[in-house]
Amino acid sequence: MTHDCSFLEALDLGDEQVSFATGRRETHAADWGARQLEEGVMPDAVVWPESTDDVAVVLAGATDRGVPVTPYAAGTGLEGNAVPARGGISLDLTRMDDVIDYRPDDFQVDVGPGIIGTEVDEFVASDGLYFPPLPSSGDISTIGGMIATDASGMQTVKYGEVADWVLALEAVLADGTVIRTGSRASKTSSGYNLTDLLVGSEGTLAVVTEATLELAGRPRQIRGGRAIFETLGDAAAAIADAIRTDVDVARIELVDELSAHMANEYLGSDLPDAPMVFLEFHANHGIEAEIDLCRTIFEDHDVARFEMSSDDAEMESLWEIRRELAYAEASYDPDLTPIHPGDVTVPISSYPELVREAKRIAAETDLLIPCFGHAGDGNLHYTVLVDIDDPDFVERGEQAYRELVELALEMGGTATGEHGIGQGKQAYLEPEHGAGAVDAMKRVKRALDPTGTLNPGKIFPEGDAE
Repeated sequence: MTHDCSFLEALDLGDEQVSFATGRRETHAADWGARQLEEGVMPDAVVWPESTDDVAVVLAGATDRGVPVTPYAAGTGLEGNAVPARGGISLDLTRMDDVIDYRPDDFQVDVGPGIIGTEVDEFVASDGLYFPPLPSSGDISTIGGMIATDASGMQTVKYGEVADWVLALEAVLADGTVIRTGSRASKTSSGYNLTDLLVGSEGTLAVVTEATLELAGRPRQIRGGRAIFETLGDAAAAIADAIRTDVDVARIELVDELSAHMANEYLGSDLPDAPMVFLEFHANHGIEAEIDLCRTIFEDHDVARFEMSSDDAEMESLWEIRRELAYAEASYDPDLTPIHPGDVTVPISSYPELVREAKRIAAETDLLIPCFGHAGDGNLHYTVLVDIDDPDFVERGEQAYRELVELALEMGGTATGEHGIGQGKQAYLEPEHGAGAVDAMKRVKRALDPTGTLNPGKIFPEGDAE
């Protein structure tokens, strides 16, 4: 479906802010989760707004003319969240990347949606501050994208997800109305919590143009390391036990032996081909007591080695391996392609069972399914590798992927801990929330975007919310 976007030429936008060029449109037709250009996903135009007013005038014009608008930033989403399912306008917010205001005494910063996550940390670092909930992709993804999917990362177990650190938003509704949500106060009970409504809405309710973020002081003590186990079951059980015991850990990541092997192949690292747990502790004092408690718990689960360090270079090397795991999996075998990056999350007591089931499914289907993830909050990342040219192979992989999502839901968990629904997980929305709750979501969508302008084809199955 194509749309007439010629009205953009009459708006008060610079020539360099609008493009109808095929090359530009192609670069906005996919994200990490939808790399292959498919029929119907190429936008008819790309617009780079540079202010809230620019966003407002584009949205008002698009709504008047029935042209869909898909917000876009770094394109690092994994569920096709930013892919324009019905053409129209790709609204690229990467030029809105300023630090708008900074109040270190209040531990707050106001930023545009296009700023890269680690750039926020760099800006506030001289005051000993940082933004704790950055995801693993924080060095290549934008704050706007993180807000859109309510992203989280390796430090979620201690600091929570992005939603917990967003105090206020400026956003533009589909008809061009500019609203402000929340406040600079540390708490409020005033009216509906529109901030939390917009966080995680994947650009389907409004386009965020400014965010007020809460910051934290950098911890004075940081220790990191790894624990190596004989079995994956022991590693998962040790993690669950540590969390139930309330060990104050900042990062606790599971890495199975297959993922370790893939990392070694990709990075030339020397990890043992064994299940392990990557750890990091943050404190201002008394950090050794927490480390000792964790070590004791892990020893109860037959840990083979427990190694900790305060050396920055050693810790950075460890976390680089963890950040590169997705690349390692994708490049492991040129004949195999990862499908549907899983990010199911379950209550921590169910985590060991989920890990066991993932490996059972891999063995029974003769598939490579490397597993790793933010284990402290029950989040398992898994990837199913298939020969994309073999339909039977692909169907086997799809079935394995579905079975793990369904198991997570049966355990009281979620189909997506941090990637969002997008286009890839729409089938699981109603099984997770129930028909009544999904209907309520659709009513909210229709109330704020009655014409279906904003990011149609996302979250809800095609046509369900319009």
